[in-house]
Amino acid sequence: MKKILLLATVACLALFQPTPADAESLWGSNQRSNIFQDVKARNVGDVLTVVISETSNATRSGRADNSKRASVDVSAGTGSLLSWLTAHNASMSDSFQSSGNLTNTNRLTANITVQIVGIQPNGNLLISGSQSIRQNRDVQTIKVTGEVRPQDISINNTVLSSYIANSQIAVTGKGPIMRKQRQGILTQVLNFLF
Repeated sequence: MKKILLLATVACLALFQPTPADAESLWGSNQRSNIFQDVKARNVGDVLTVVISETSNATRSGRADNSKRASVDVSAGTGSLLSWLTAHNASMSDSFQSSGNLTNTNRLTANITVQIVGIQPNGNLLISGSQSIRQNRDVQTIKVTGEVRPQDISINNTVLSSYIANSQIAVTGKGPIMRKQRQGILTQVLNFLF
């Protein structure tokens, strides 16, 4: 009887063997998660915040002076062959002066979140992203592309725009205000011709 009871218990245990329980880690189910690792963008598709703080100043001045003088004197012809020549006198003077100054200052400050779109063989991250701000009927778009070294990304997942290699930061706009700031077609044609 004890043998039958023992065989029945073993059979029941064999039939109702529990399956291993799956549990997610408290630190995240992502296989690249590591409790000793900062949460920074490092793979294609990850997002990264670019802190844009760019200032450019350009000053140029130029001056040109040019003057030229020429004079010609021709005596009257002598002899029978050149008697038709009369005395001539000519002089010419030319003077040119020009000067110009150019001063240009641009400043752009913004935070924009971009996405990693590729990884270079050396480990640098290719980023691209844009942000559009619509106010009333005007739209302003900021677009950023470039290449970032992983070590330049801070622990709060941001990178300064001055650390982006081959960066292209473009600000464009459209809407009623932008249209009013453009010259009219007739003025543009006259400026092109003259």
